[in-house]
Amino acid sequence: MDRKGLSNAELINLYKAILLPRMIEEKMLVLLRQGKISKWFSGIGQEAIAVGATLALETDEWIMPLHRNLGVFTSRQMPLHKLFMQWQGNKDGYSKGRERSFHFGTKAHHICGMISHLGPQLAIADGVALAHQLRQEQKVSLAFTGDGGTSEGDFHEALNVAAVWGLPVIFIIENNGYGLSTPVNEQYKCESLVERAKGYGMDGIRIDGNDLLTVFDTIRGVRDYCIREQKPYLIECMTFRMRGHEEASGTKYVPKELFEEWGRRDPVKNYEQQLIAGGVLTEMQIADIRNELRIYIETELETAYQAQALTPDTAEEVADVFAPVVPNTAAILRDQANSEGRELRFVDAIQEAMRQSMQQHPELVLMGQDIAEYGGAFKITEGFVQEFGKARVRNTPLCESAIIGSALGLSLKGFKSMVEMQFADFVSVGFNQIVNNLAKIHYRWGQNADVVVRMPTGAGVGAGPFHSQSNEAWFAHVPGLKIVYPSNPHDAKGLLIAAFNDPNPVLYFEHKALYRSVSG
Repeated sequence: MDRKGLSNAELINLYKAILLPRMIEEKMLVLLRQGKISKWFSGIGQEAIAVGATLALETDEWIMPLHRNLGVFTSRQMPLHKLFMQWQGNKDGYSKGRERSFHFGTKAHHICGMISHLGPQLAIADGVALAHQLRQEQKVSLAFTGDGGTSEGDFHEALNVAAVWGLPVIFIIENNGYGLSTPVNEQYKCESLVERAKGYGMDGIRIDGNDLLTVFDTIRGVRDYCIREQKPYLIECMTFRMRGHEEASGTKYVPKELFEEWGRRDPVKNYEQQLIAGGVLTEMQIADIRNELRIYIETELETAYQAQALTPDTAEEVADVFAPVVPNTAAILRDQANSEGRELRFVDAIQEAMRQSMQQHPELVLMGQDIAEYGGAFKITEGFVQEFGKARVRNTPLCESAIIGSALGLSLKGFKSMVEMQFADFVSVGFNQIVNNLAKIHYRWGQNADVVVRMPTGAGVGAGPFHSQSNEAWFAHVPGLKIVYPSNPHDAKGLLIAAFNDPNPVLYFEHKALYRSVSG
């Protein structure tokens, strides 16, 4: 047994950590058949990845897990009775009964809840890592995806941004052979997914995802590398899903011999045998540990059963759509927006609002295509990079979705950010991040998205069909978004300052035909 330099106590703690999610899942499958929970996404057979990765990080480093990563939640020592309440759709869970199973997050445990689209999670890790870098913190962020998720454009965008910006992010691919029922030979044609790392200028490795010690030791070393070199890293963990995509979907599409092969590579049973063979634990001690965990699970379940039934409260539901605005915002707005007696063009009013907001908020970061040295397509940020530095005024690759996701990652760490769409038309490729991540996150689990998206919009300037759309209606009916569309310089400055002061996502539309006007 290769102990990876770990003591007996550390090896035993790892065993308890991987055994707990397995035993919880076995109990959840019983409750599912009894109708006490409505849905379950099983991670049986993949526990070594979630547990090993989580325990290799510091407890205050953000993780972006997926729906099969129960081991992330248990390894972060989240109260089990509260997790049970979450899975039962109880208001005392982590999302007031608004999310199913693992579609939730918790700032207290540095876990960012996923959305079902999978890929957008990766860019959020970029933003968290950027925040670490800006604060000179020696930390990483870690994001999970699956073999199917690597086919999404968000996978490419997130890895490209992390590489270009030199961000300390660990990207983990859980390659379990299937995306629901689609086998990997219908998902990609490269020999291995980790080969893609080279195309982004980053290093990567493929490992046995069912070997707990290998996963733990690899990610512990990769974490050190990412911090030391300030670079991202890609890890492909080979594993297998021993149950259906979710329990109702079954496994008829999987050849029987695959279950037999991977059954022999069960991460829990094999690690258990290693500990016995290495003299770390006896079979009697293992039985005691199992009994101890069984009692813990049953006790926590009983606590969860005592929770009161959910009673819908419309007022509370509506109130939770937005994060509360700081009371002194209006005073700040009046002070900074006072432009009486001055004639100001619309475009200058926007520039002044941005400059004053950058001065007011030291952790406000501007991101967009060509906004640094070039000053932006409309020269609104001209001179900003000299005044505030490239760390806060950042040129971006052509990755609208990843940059909006990065902005949300910055918000997880308490930063404010502005994302400039060079033209409002281009926001269509970032639509998912806006309507499903930015707009919903506070309602889902109380995390605000302190992001302003600026969008030069409108026709009348001879710019053609892809630089002239007035697309505010795409977003006006989405709960959780604030839509701003000023008509004159005074409103343009005041509303943009208010947008930066607001902790919620604000889409700020600027009609290009107004840029040179002084009266609207």
